[in-house]
Amino acid sequence: MISRGLALRVARHRRLLATACAAIGAGSALLALRPSGPPTREVLTAARDLPSGTALTRSDVQRRTLPTSVVPAGTLDDATGRTLAGPVRRGEPLTDARVVDGNLLRGLPDGTVAAPVRITDADAARLVRPGDRVDILAVPTAPTADDSDLGPPPDTRADLPRALPGVPSRARLVVTSVPVIAVPRPEPDTTSPQGALIVIATDRAQATTIAAAGPHLSITINDTG
Repeated sequence: MISRGLALRVARHRRLLATACAAIGAGSALLALRPSGPPTREVLTAARDLPSGTALTRSDVQRRTLPTSVVPAGTLDDATGRTLAGPVRRGEPLTDARVVDGNLLRGLPDGTVAAPVRITDADAARLVRPGDRVDILAVPTAPTADDSDLGPPPDTRADLPRALPGVPSRARLVVTSVPVIAVPRPEPDTTSPQGALIVIATDRAQATTIAAAGPHLSITINDTG
């Protein structure tokens, strides 16, 4: 039962109470009518700027919530152990197009083969990343003293000096502008032959030409992906 004093106080302030109730009701209506935020989705992104060829670890990635409208197709649920095919900026969503696929030749024309090529200069090979296009050159060894009676090579002009024993002759272009599809990293604490491997995509005829070019191969990078 409401006391007489409380009833009098309510009666004196009923206008104020009515105004407050009306304001609360209007605010609730506005909140109900206000459109909700855009739909979002949690995606895997780069935790920092990452160079091409990075073998991703857990510390290289992080999850972020982004509006669904800006999430690209092909986002990855797990990228640990995958290798980046190109550089990635911090915060960029990681997609299947950003990593080297398990099938190196997927998406390439029929008849393409993956050709491992050992580059003599390992430091030069480490500059290459998947997606680069390179020229491959053969650096033949110069004739030795035992070869002096064989005469000059067929394409040597008389006005050019002969190569001296022990001095490499001019490099020869073997194939040009072939895409690099993988750069295998040597296992730690293992002994490997001189040089370093890269894997290129080429046709069978070019692969045969490279195989016959000799053991001393060099590269120049003429385009990057």
